[in-house]
Amino acid sequence: MFQKSCTFERMEKYFSGSELYGNNFSLEEIEAWYKDEEEAYANLGSGDKENYSYSYENYNLINGFNSVKHKVGSDISVLGLGSAYGDEFRPIIDSIQQITILDPSEQFVVDHFMGKPINFIKPSIKGDMPFEDDSFDVITSFGTLHHIPNVEHVISEMARVLKPDGYLLLREPIISMGDWRNPRVGLTTRERGIPFDLMKGFIAKNNLKIASKSFCFSPFSSRILKIVGVTQFDKAWFARLDKFLSHIFSFRLVYHRKNMMDNLAPTNVFWVLKKA
Repeated sequence: MFQKSCTFERMEKYFSGSELYGNNFSLEEIEAWYKDEEEAYANLGSGDKENYSYSYENYNLINGFNSVKHKVGSDISVLGLGSAYGDEFRPIIDSIQQITILDPSEQFVVDHFMGKPINFIKPSIKGDMPFEDDSFDVITSFGTLHHIPNVEHVISEMARVLKPDGYLLLREPIISMGDWRNPRVGLTTRERGIPFDLMKGFIAKNNLKIASKSFCFSPFSSRILKIVGVTQFDKAWFARLDKFLSHIFSFRLVYHRKNMMDNLAPTNVFWVLKKA
């Protein structure tokens, strides 16, 4: 396994958040990563379509789609990275003409969502996208980039294929998600979060303007759920409460969290980006 070859000295710069592990991998290393992740997320349970339930609609609405859904026009073309069956496009479905999904898993292949046709494409191992410049009005990537090694390159590709004045919506963890050299319950082998400051740098480098930025998935929110006995977290009131709590404790953004103080901060950021 790749974890055994990673000494503490080699990994310290990655756990500190100063560099993103995988971002400068060779093609051979990217190929090994891709193989590990190709069906990994689907195999955690999402590949069972009959029992699948999408749990982030209100999070996506409150942190992102509400600010853009009245600005995108009609008959738009959208691209989703790792969008599985296409559920994340529900908030803007009436505006969509064509959905394109890049997803490595064969288990998610469908040809339509809510009556809209889906063009389902397996991504290239290197991350190059088979589209012309300025092809899509809206691009989404919700919890997908942290499964990919060369994040910076994939962001540059999304920026390239996004139309001028188009919107790119990203939601990604900003914590290490533990020590990814070892197995972690409920997580795939390779996934790790993307440090907040590094993501800001990738965004700026690709001429993308930050239209809005929301912190989300506060550790306090999950504790509140347990206290009140609620099992469904994707409620509008809860998403708003989580956004509020995440903002309050966003003053302490530590990438590899080791103590109680570190764990007060939100774990994810939702970015709404516009192509200049």
